[in-house]
Amino acid sequence: MSGGQQSPAARALGATSRTDQLRYDGRVAVVTGAGSGLGREYARLLASRGAWVLVNNRAAGSSGPSPAELVAAQIRDAGGEAVADNHSVESAGAGKAIVDHALHAFGRLDILINNAGGVSDKSFRNMAAETFERVIGVHLLGAFYLASPAWSAMREQGYGRILNVTSAAGLLGNFGQSNYGAAKMGLVGLTKVLAVEGRKHNIHVNALAPMARTKMTESLLDEDVHLDPGQVAPVACYLVHQNCPATGQIYSAGGGRLARYFVGLTRGYYEHDLDLESVRDHFDLASSNDDYLEPRAPEEEMAIIVKAAESARACAAQRAPTGPA
Repeated sequence: MSGGQQSPAARALGATSRTDQLRYDGRVAVVTGAGSGLGREYARLLASRGAWVLVNNRAAGSSGPSPAELVAAQIRDAGGEAVADNHSVESAGAGKAIVDHALHAFGRLDILINNAGGVSDKSFRNMAAETFERVIGVHLLGAFYLASPAWSAMREQGYGRILNVTSAAGLLGNFGQSNYGAAKMGLVGLTKVLAVEGRKHNIHVNALAPMARTKMTESLLDEDVHLDPGQVAPVACYLVHQNCPATGQIYSAGGGRLARYFVGLTRGYYEHDLDLESVRDHFDLASSNDDYLEPRAPEEEMAIIVKAAESARACAAQRAPTGPA
């Protein structure tokens, strides 16, 4: 940050203890894409609060220490525990190697933050298949490649916290980012399913859509927009804390603001013998978000549909003429 200011994560490295301070003592975290930007802030804040951190980032290819090695060294210099890992996340073998590295170094794995990624923006008209597949491979498949071996370790110990980094580009759409948006929305689906499957094993899984100025977003933000990655780190780290009750949720964080995205469902319109013209005539009513619903699972939406059908039948029965006494 300019003006000699430090980010929240950097300040935490030298912060004095508080009686209500959230700690991660004895917890082991893997943070991918932690060589710079948001991932670096997540790793540093976790370490400052007692976590043992595996800092993962693909090696830059230049001579000298890798980005992951530099961040791990910074953490150790500040009194924390960290090891560096230079694997890419783009294969199942690499994902297993990263998880195995953490297990070998620290003996367990409690926290996984799937943060690795990059962009390769093109309008859809100019989007080549290989460009689309490459971005999907890093963001979505990379998260799967890490989560799969991590899941086994977390299930065995009966505890785990996973955070998948999504984006408003997927949740809301953004021009030129069909590959990135598809990958990031895919992570939302993965988050929702893993939260359901992990509940009985005390594995919580959430998604975070961050907004921050990093090397990846530099070209997308106006020069006067100052969004410090350190302002996102407290949200990301709380979502992987043992005391955080949320699972299967999507949060937004940026510039010091915390909010929750959710999937809403309109009340809709019901007609047993719905035809094409009825859809046209009631489309605005069905689309209105007045008095919306928030189903948390497919069976909840099914219950809404059944209730609407039962209500319609009851109304029809009340309107039906009665025969002579």
